[in-house]
Amino acid sequence: MKKKLFEKNWGYLFLLLPLILQFIFFFFPLIQGFIYSLTDWSGLTRNYNYIGFENYKTIFSDNRFLTSLGFTTFYTVCLIIGEIFIGIFIASLLNSKIKGIGFFRTTYFFPAVLSTVTVGLIFSQIFNYGIPQIGEWLNNSFFQQNLLANIGTAKWGAVFVGLWQGVAQPIIIFLAGFQSIPEDIIEAAEIDGANNWQIFKHIKIPFLLPSISIVFILALKSGLTAFDNIYALTGGGPQNSTMSLGLLVYNAAFNSNQVGYANAIAIVLFIIIIIISLLQLKLTKMFD
Repeated sequence: MKKKLFEKNWGYLFLLLPLILQFIFFFFPLIQGFIYSLTDWSGLTRNYNYIGFENYKTIFSDNRFLTSLGFTTFYTVCLIIGEIFIGIFIASLLNSKIKGIGFFRTTYFFPAVLSTVTVGLIFSQIFNYGIPQIGEWLNNSFFQQNLLANIGTAKWGAVFVGLWQGVAQPIIIFLAGFQSIPEDIIEAAEIDGANNWQIFKHIKIPFLLPSISIVFILALKSGLTAFDNIYALTGGGPQNSTMSLGLLVYNAAFNSNQVGYANAIAIVLFIIIIIISLLQLKLTKMFD
């Protein structure tokens, strides 16, 4: 009896290790983080007091959180829109038959292989020294300043750097989507008199919907969890105008020694991601 039971269910043993690792590295830290969010733990000692939901009450009256939430929302929306539209545009160009297409495909994918910290540090120097120098040559007062040090332009600079690197992977995804479209369907539409815009709108876009969904999820995740590129590029400045939620958690925990409060922010961010992910899945099913 035991032998038959084992032979029938032995395959579940392969799930045991992944489930154990998932619990150790995801669920246990999540539960522990929620417990710490109910305390005033500084992270410097083992002593802390349970203060209930006081940290959560503080969050929504904290201007730093509201500012970082606004920037994170702005940054995420720009990444989603930019990666989808720019990715489709460049992928459509790379899908055409031109000389040296392999070189262009490699060039556009190159930013994806670079570390986000490296990209942030490089562009930080470009904005600090390169662009102001070009502004002096052109006698343009706007570009003579460090755009990352200006409250009005810093967030746009962060979006530009994020898109410069972030659009590389969507280009490959959309290119694969374009190449999966059957040529006979496009040829039939051309014979029926459809122009390029009609073919793109009624044939190519429907075939690209799965690719658009994938890029949407990747851009959403990248925007909501932005940390290392913002940290290397602006450090959240000037005056917290480019402070992402991830960077706010880091500063609260390691600069202000408010580990309990930092965990509360992280839990709120986790809940926001869950809600948006569920809405995205529901919308995806509606278009399937």
